[in-house]
Amino acid sequence: MSNTVYLNGKFVPEEEARISPNDRGFLFADGVYEVIKYYNGKPFRYANHIERLERSLREIRIDFRETGSLKSVFQKLLADNELTETHAGIYLQITRGAHRRIHSFPDKYEPTVYAFAFSLPSAAQNIENGIKVTTHEDIRWLRCDIKSVSLLPNTFLFNEAVENGGGECILIRNGVVTEATHSSVFGVKNGTVYTHPLSNLILPGITRKAVIGICKRLKIQVQEKAVSEEELFELDELFITGTGSEITPVIQVDDKPVGNKKPGGITRLIQFEFFKLTSF
Repeated sequence: MSNTVYLNGKFVPEEEARISPNDRGFLFADGVYEVIKYYNGKPFRYANHIERLERSLREIRIDFRETGSLKSVFQKLLADNELTETHAGIYLQITRGAHRRIHSFPDKYEPTVYAFAFSLPSAAQNIENGIKVTTHEDIRWLRCDIKSVSLLPNTFLFNEAVENGGGECILIRNGVVTEATHSSVFGVKNGTVYTHPLSNLILPGITRKAVIGICKRLKIQVQEKAVSEEELFELDELFITGTGSEITPVIQVDDKPVGNKKPGGITRLIQFEFFKLTSF
């Protein structure tokens, strides 16, 4: 059965979707993206995702003013691909479109808009048992707050983690934890939850925002404060968050266990409250 995708105003079979080889997304990674999770046909924090998308577009100066029409596009993709009654994801990518190869932004262009739906079940085993992660110097650029399609450093480091038996790679910049290759990072020490403050060095994660809200509602002390590389190995609990990761405990960092190498109590409580939010 052929999957239906959306490309520049049309719904077409995936194998018939075509873009120009001169598309700036292909030539320069000149574009941004979003991934939204749908639980039984209903999106989690849709408005937050669109707000972040619009911010990313503004930051790289792509003029796309049709975000208001995207919700119906996504719903049709889910329906056409029979994904309305399960856990699914929508991937959306917007580039500056096709143009002869010049390094400056062209004055006139037509953005390329591409979206597809895919099955996105929860990684139940990871969520229940936790994962091992590796660490590495944060070798990415300095505008990590933009959800750019330029992900080679992220994929390079994630692949290295997988090759070493890990499920993520935590990134260290100037001696402190920033985030992971495709997740936000939270640590727990003496009952307080810590995560890197918003800045140009991390993505403003949607699930990250939800977790901070959960902590405040439950009166769990939460500080947007960076954890040092040394402190990382002394945490009582550690977990990562993201659209795909949801709330995933970390039980080992490199070759060192976290706590008693089991998901901790605060992590479990946040998991419980998070999945209440997604029970549509």
